[in-house]
Amino acid sequence: MKTQHSPFNKIARSVAKFSGHPVCFVGALAVIVLWAISGPVFGFNDTWQLVINTGTTIITFLMVFLIQSTQNSDTEAMQIKLDELIRAIEPARNRMLSLEELDQDELDALRKEFDILADKARQAENAKPS
Repeated sequence: MKTQHSPFNKIARSVAKFSGHPVCFVGALAVIVLWAISGPVFGFNDTWQLVINTGTTIITFLMVFLIQSTQNSDTEAMQIKLDELIRAIEPARNRMLSLEELDQDELDALRKEFDILADKARQAENAKPS
């Protein structure tokens, strides 16, 4: 299956991958160090402070959208994989497919059901003779 990614998705994935790389962290740290060292040269004035504040704000603002885009894609892919596993395992209930589409009350009811099952399993485990 050949995938076709939009230019935005390609850029978002590339930037997200690079931003998680140690080289990116070292580069960001170097920028901060250079900015701090340049403080005395500029007399620690308002413009000197504004440069770092504006730069970090813009980068943070843009990164939020890029990271959210890649996280949405990853989450959707994981949900599809989990749905396939649920569908393929015989004793699994197919009603568990696409749970992310349920509203919060329905999810809470299922959570209570699984909490009860977990409690029963723990009680059965504790009741076993050692």
